[in-house]
Amino acid sequence: METVQKTDSFVMNTYARKGISFEKGSGCRLWDENGKEYLDFLAGIAVCGLGHCHPDVTRALSAQAETLVHVSNLFYTRPASDLAQRLCENSFADKVFFSNSGAEANEAAIKLARRYFQKKGETNRNRIITMKQSFHGRTMATLSATGQEKIKQGFEPLLPGFVHVPFNDMDAPRKEMDDDVCAVMLEPVQGEGGVIPAAPGYLEAVRKLCDEKRAPLIFDEVQTGMGRCGRLFAHQAYNVAPDIMTLAKALGNGLPIGAMLASEKAAQGFDKGSHASTFGGTPLVAAAALAVLDIVADESFLARVRKTGDYLKEKLYALQKQSNAVKEIRGLGLLVGMEIEADADEIVEKCLKKGFILNAIQGKIIRFAPPLIVTKEEIDQLADVLSDLLDR
Repeated sequence: METVQKTDSFVMNTYARKGISFEKGSGCRLWDENGKEYLDFLAGIAVCGLGHCHPDVTRALSAQAETLVHVSNLFYTRPASDLAQRLCENSFADKVFFSNSGAEANEAAIKLARRYFQKKGETNRNRIITMKQSFHGRTMATLSATGQEKIKQGFEPLLPGFVHVPFNDMDAPRKEMDDDVCAVMLEPVQGEGGVIPAAPGYLEAVRKLCDEKRAPLIFDEVQTGMGRCGRLFAHQAYNVAPDIMTLAKALGNGLPIGAMLASEKAAQGFDKGSHASTFGGTPLVAAAALAVLDIVADESFLARVRKTGDYLKEKLYALQKQSNAVKEIRGLGLLVGMEIEADADEIVEKCLKKGFILNAIQGKIIRFAPPLIVTKEEIDQLADVLSDLLDR
């Protein structure tokens, strides 16, 4: 296949790609260059929340492309200002910084937390508590913040100033909360770490600790935000608000945009010249993100995501009753993990051959992150295939 051969010849070998080249997509479906159809239960790793080529996003993108694509952030543009306003109106936040990706949004959050105390003269406060099994990105700072050793190999020395504690351990952050801590950073549901939701009471305990120690609480919602977990932002299911939050992935439904949101108080860490991004919040990507937000922020849409997520889990629980290979089902909304007593990669490969796109993480967990518009009928089709494979 020409595309595969050219990619392997000229693109750096940093991805374990499948031998498939996709040509077009619509809704929850993709077609490869040979015309084979696939049902996508990964959505570009929780990116295409509205499915592939959603007509509203396509219209917004096309209209903006004909008007204005990019100017320097030395000037104002309406799409970015509108998007910032809408994000703040639908969240705890008062201010937004736009970037190109989740890693960059997390990098901005790390810089903001440190600079917040630097500006106050508390120069000793520069350490950040993060969680084991977390994933925050692959820049040097976000890699250092990530709590998975396997992705850090070969990049030492990492940046100092990060300490990792067990997720869902109520006492662990308190044990590390010294006078040099400037923030606690975590995912309300650990995605890459195994689809592990925060335990009841855990986020409340961390919020209380941060309030006591005047340390900003950062929620990384790059994967969990924008409706993925049945609320616009996953932390809303726990009734706990952060001081800083990061978004990306589904915010642009495939367009490269990230956002770091903050309260008025936390945002004081930045001022003119303290941080920047050349392509952050361009008119093109901001227009697409506005179209996404118009749909995803609607409560009726979010209620449907919760209902569909419950249905997906019901079908997986049925598989668990059927097969001893299924150990645990967990997740929130349409971010679901199924831990199995088998090789998850092997199951995912067999599903791919049958035309279903899934993802294996941590060796034994199958991750389901379909477009938020997935139907019960499409879930039924996948469940039938999984039932057959698990029986074998």
